[in-house]
Parts: sequence; C-alpha cells; structure tokens
Amino acid sequence: MVNYLMEDLSRYYTLLRDPARRKIIETLGTQEKIGFKELREALGLGVGTVYYHLDMLSDFITQDKQRKYRLNDRGQTLYKILKEGNVPATLEISEAFSHRVAKWLFLSPVFAKTVKPLRLLPVSIAILLIGALGSAYANLDSTLFFYFPYSAYSFTSIIALYVFHWIGLFLFAELFTYLLYRRVGNDLQLFTCISIASFPMAVFPYIYIFISDAISQYILFAFQIWGLLLVSAALCFGKGIRLDKSIVISLTAMYLNMAILFLLGRFA
Repeated sequence: MVNYLMEDLSRYYTLLRDPARRKIIETLGTQEKIGFKELREALGLGVGTVYYHLDMLSDFITQDKQRKYRLNDRGQTLYKILKEGNVPATLEISEAFSHRVAKWLFLSPVFAKTVKPLRLLPVSIAILLIGALGSAYANLDSTLFFYFPYSAYSFTSIIALYVFHWIGLFLFAELFTYLLYRRVGNDLQLFTCISIASFPMAVFPYIYIFISDAISQYILFAFQIWGLLLVSAALCFGKGIRLDKSIVISLTAMYLNMAILFLLGRFA
C-alpha cells in the first residue's frame, strides 16, 4: 500500500506541493472529521478556492453522511508519510521551468488573488473596457473568441456588444457549473475571473491595427487557445472545480460560439 502511494505521490507531486493542499491533509489528519466551514476558516481561503483544492485531493478524502470531510485509507497513509517526513524526493525538488511557465500561462498567481474579488474587480472591469474600446477603434465585430473585420455597428454598439458577450459567458458558466457540478455561489469571484480571462481577446484588437490580416489570423488563433485555457482556469478558481471539469464548460462555450456564428452565416 505504501509503495503504491509513493508512486501516487511521485505522479501528483505538482499537486501536493501546494501548501494549501498539504495543510488540508495535515488538518484532516489531526482531526477525525471536519466540516467545510471549519476547514475554510482553518485555511483562510475563499469558498471557490477551498472547493478547488478539495476537488484536487478527491483521491485522498471522503465525506460522511453529515457531509463532514475525512481522510480515506489512502489519505491516512499519505498523512502518516507527510508527518514522518518520508516524502519522495520528487516533492522536494525546486519548481521546474515548465511549471513556472504553465503557472503564468494560466495566470494562476493572478486568479489566486481573486479570493477577495473586490480587490481585483476594478482590474477585471478595466480589461473588459480595454477590449471593448479596442474593438471599436479597430472596427471589429467581437463575439467572444472570434473577431470579424469591418463592423457595420456604431462605435458605441461595438463597445456594448463586447461587454454583453463576456457577461453572457459569465452567466453561461454560472448555469453550467450548477447543472453539471451543482456549484452555486461565489458569483463575484467568478465574474472577476472571467473578466480577467478575457485579457488575450482584449489585447488582440490593438495588435490587429498594426499588422496584416494574414498574420493577424495566426495571432488570433494563438490568443483563442490562450483565452480558452484562461476561461478554464477562471472556472477552477471561481467555482472550485478541477481543470479537467472546467475545460468541459469552456469547450462547450467555444463550440456554441462557433455554432451560433455558423448559423448566422459569419463563417464563409
């Protein structure tokens, strides 16, 4: 059992090296069981962030009939290993360059600060407005992950539509996280995260102004992928679901975006 768990530790070293997750294991190890509220107070983290870490540690924890969290057999063995200091060397190595790149690619340090969403709410609104103004100045029709040149709308209409589309994505994410995973609440943090996730699409119009149409298509494609990853990360932090679950919602949003545009005849 221990050898099997040691292999798990090596496989999940990037997950378990997070101090919040290590603290969850240690807290549950010292108590027979604990409720969500008490665990959140012990961690000092936001609702969505705690749910996210619990979801990531789902192989090691369980809930009883009173919805109290406790360690399962694997979690108990993991706690014993951590307590005795018998941690695999892979957990002690310094952060690899690829991990640092991935962390910033997903803007994880920024999203982590949305635990107190009011602090970053002005920044997130500013990103939306920057994207809206850029679309208007570049005369681009924006529909979430897509842009079309030579808009027939007025300057103010382009601004309004840009903001409307991203608010629509926020509402869509709210609905689908409830339908699929029964996650409710934490609305302001999710809105802040979704707005921050719009950053690549907000920047694109300013690049488009200075480059040719041919080159802009390649840049737009790269930004679409980046934006999709950021929306997935926004759902992780805003609703506390794992990346493999959040990407289902972000991909669904992307495909619906494409389907609507196809039905409207925007794809030639």
